[in-house]
Amino acid sequence: MKIAWSAKFILHKRGKAVCPIRMRVTLRGQTPLDFPLGQSVDIDSWDAVGQRVKPGNPDATTINRIIDEWRSAIGEVIARYELLEKRIPDPGEVKELFNDLVGRETAIKEVIQDPVSLSFFQVYDKFTSTVGDENQWTAATFQKFKALKKRLQSFDRLLSFHTLTDAKMQEFVSYMMKKGLKNTTIAKNLAFARWFIRWAAIHGYYSGNVHETFRPKLKGTDGNAKEIIYLTQEEVRAVAALTFSDTDKHLEHTRDVFLFCCYTGLRFSDVAKLKRCDVKDTHIDVVTQKTVDGLKIELNKHSRAILDKYKDVKFRHDLALPVPCNVRMNLYLKDIAKAAGIDTPTRIVYFNGNKRHEEVFPKWALITTHVARRTFVVTALQLGIAAEVIMRWTGHSKFEAMKPYIAIVDELKKKSMNKFDEL
Repeated sequence: MKIAWSAKFILHKRGKAVCPIRMRVTLRGQTPLDFPLGQSVDIDSWDAVGQRVKPGNPDATTINRIIDEWRSAIGEVIARYELLEKRIPDPGEVKELFNDLVGRETAIKEVIQDPVSLSFFQVYDKFTSTVGDENQWTAATFQKFKALKKRLQSFDRLLSFHTLTDAKMQEFVSYMMKKGLKNTTIAKNLAFARWFIRWAAIHGYYSGNVHETFRPKLKGTDGNAKEIIYLTQEEVRAVAALTFSDTDKHLEHTRDVFLFCCYTGLRFSDVAKLKRCDVKDTHIDVVTQKTVDGLKIELNKHSRAILDKYKDVKFRHDLALPVPCNVRMNLYLKDIAKAAGIDTPTRIVYFNGNKRHEEVFPKWALITTHVARRTFVVTALQLGIAAEVIMRWTGHSKFEAMKPYIAIVDELKKKSMNKFDEL
């Protein structure tokens, strides 16, 4: 499906010399959406035709980088609906997904009132502010809780702790199903909601126990229907064998970072902040952003070769590798995987309520940064490395997380043994 859309960056002129910059997104047949960039520039420094800040402005590099990132992000939003959803999104969906991709975070103002008089959503804001600071949430996590708040408000703007019952929660589930959310998405929303409600109960804002009693059974959320996308070793070699022109250095950098994660099991958030001082003679030291665990990951000849390739190249903040932003990297990876011929038809199964949906995509369309981590785990298991050792590298704390990967390897072993029948 092809979606007719456009995005342009404009100044919000208010009769002043310095004007805020906005991104205006237009989808055919819908009211344009405006996204404040959070940056301002004087009119004389703005190139209206090129939609960029002129080079003479001291903030030109920073602002133009944000413009490029936002243009890429909105492109990925539209691409997801073209490739995966195959429909035109409504304005709310565009806003929510775009904000999630760029990790926008709004400042949360502390409500200074008698705790007893705080409304449901005021307590919610207090929870995200307090727990977010305590747990050092990333901008993406704040954005997820903001999205949940918007859903709750859209469901019932007058929602209160007094009306919070199992029946009310079931109404919320039904509301999300009618909005077309997948069961896996609904389950994540409920997990976040339980976290908030449990905190509210502990701190005396809520006297019920719906966070303990409401446990709906949603089909497809047990992980059994989830397709784990990973690359085979043949596909990894195809990606490694690609050559790029001087004009495609961004693709070469993306490929190298992706392969480094395939050989180390690092998440994107961790490779993006890997500094030269973290690289030792035989290993890398990493404090993971997601779990704040300290990991020691030994280097193999493949990961070492990638680090050596860039050892004499200077990157900002003394980073070890040329890591693009997550949005761009996910876009580039699809181009790389397509060029490598990774086009095996891949089935994706999901549920909306009791309805089972099944779609098939070329594998390249499903490649993201996280595929590298999955590739590392599957490859390690295929090589006969014990799950307990792999968990020491990846930082997985529960063996349950390894079971889907072990099931994949068991199935591969079974297929391999069947080859003896052909002798």
